[in-house]
Parts: sequence; structure tokens; C-alpha cells
Amino acid sequence: MLYSSVPAHEKRAAFRARLASGELVRMPGAFNPLSARLIERKGFEGVYISGAVLSADLGLPDIGLTTLTEVAGRSAQIARMTDLPALVDADTGFGEPMNVARTVQTLEDAGVAGLHIEDQVNPKRCGHLDGKQVVDENTALKRIRAAADARRDPNLLIMARTDIRAVDGLAAAIDRAKALVDAGADAIFPEAMADLSEFEAVRAAIDVPMLANMTEFGKSDLFTVDQLRDVGVNIVIWPVSLLRLAMGAAERGLDQLLGEGTLKPMLGEMQHRADLYDLIDYEGYNAFDTSVFNFDVRR
Repeated sequence: MLYSSVPAHEKRAAFRARLASGELVRMPGAFNPLSARLIERKGFEGVYISGAVLSADLGLPDIGLTTLTEVAGRSAQIARMTDLPALVDADTGFGEPMNVARTVQTLEDAGVAGLHIEDQVNPKRCGHLDGKQVVDENTALKRIRAAADARRDPNLLIMARTDIRAVDGLAAAIDRAKALVDAGADAIFPEAMADLSEFEAVRAAIDVPMLANMTEFGKSDLFTVDQLRDVGVNIVIWPVSLLRLAMGAAERGLDQLLGEGTLKPMLGEMQHRADLYDLIDYEGYNAFDTSVFNFDVRR
């Protein structure tokens, strides 16, 4: 009932322990708090909070228009709804090193287990679009040092994302990843890898956890969890997948409504009222007030 009873520091410690065990962590992207609860119920190990999804949810493109306040607010709503660790996209840290430090502490207060800071210039863009630009190495390292120094819980995972592969090639991405680890990054997110061999090359160069981004319609092929595990990936995210599925279903439903004036033929595709009430633990609220759940839900 209500929110997770697991404190944020325990989620962070559990996330660190799982990564240290070598077990691959699957983190689908939650597009709202309820979807985070569904991710947990289905048996995944973590929840991802995508900057692209948050932007799209606001009707905005993923070009750095969202604010720290908006990201932290949504992160808190999602993180508190699940016992799972939440990893959030913190873009470029919403500014330079002092802003990055504030971003880290604000997101730490929001209850996330980890965050990633990237090396794109401002304004940034989606990591799987052409025309990206990255900052110089010194600036990228300052962001990560500021992030690592600012955290108060040592178990808060500071991940460095590098987009330099699309700009200067794989060798540059490997060099940047190594430098980011030396600057204090606990994990590396090499964005837009071309194939499995590139993940394998990054894995060979670093000794911290590595993340693979399996976003649809992007630069990378959609590899299976087993394929990624075999090349040494530790975390896999599907950042926008649930939003895409939901919006695709919503569009089909609206077309059905326009065409036939009823959604009755699509009832089998909908989440039943009983399943929704079970997911939000409607009955559990009865412990506080017996008048809350005093009805039967028919299937």
C-alpha cells in the first residue's frame, strides 16, 4: 500500500551488491509510477527513468528542455513506488560542475539508486540521432569528479555516459571511458555502439559495470539479454519501449473509436479493471478504511 517500504539507501546497497555479483540487471524504462510497479511485479531487477520519456511525456523533444526540478520530481514519484533500484538519466547534469553537484544531491534526495551524466554539449540531443557534439575531455572529467564528490551516500551509483563513439569513433570512446573511470565513474554507458564487438572492446578496457542501451529505431541492433551478457554487459535498459508500446496501443484505440464509435472489440487488449486494482493494491487500503474497498470487481 502507498509507497515502497524499502529506504533509498537500502535500494542503493542492494543495487551495488547485485552489480558486484556479476548478475546482469534488466531495467525497463518506466513512463510513470504505475508502470514501475508493473516492472517490479513482472520480475525485473531495476527501473530506468529516461530523459527522452520524460520530455516526450511533456510533449517536448529530447534536446535538454526539461529542468532539474521536473526530472527530480518525476524520479521521486517513480522511485518511491517500487522496491527496485531506479537509475535516472541526468543528461549533462543541467549545467557545469557546480550545477552537476547540485543535480546529484537533488536526485539523491529523490531516492534514486543511480544516475548517469553524459559528455554532450548543451543543448544535448537524443543519443541515437546524427549531429551530436561532445565536450572536450577536461570538461567531461570535471562533470564526473563533481558528481562523485557531491554524493553523500557512497552507494549512489555515478555512471558516466559517453557519446563520443558517433563523433570520433570507437577508439576515442574507449579512451574516454577509461578516463571517466579514472575520474571517479562507478559505471560506464557507451552510447550508440554499432555491434556486439564494440561492447566487447569497451568491456576489455574498463573494470567497472557497463550499460547497454537497447532503444528501438536507433543506431544499435536490438541484441538479446543473453547476447549482451556474453560480451560482459552488466546493465541493460529499454528506455522508451513501454511508452512506445502504450502510445501505439492508444493510437490504435483512438482509430477504432473514430472508425466504429465503440471500443468493445478491443476489450481483450486492455488491462482489466480488476488487474489495475490489484496492481495499485486497492484492497490494501482497506486496512485504513473499510469503506474504501467494499465492492466486487467482475471480470
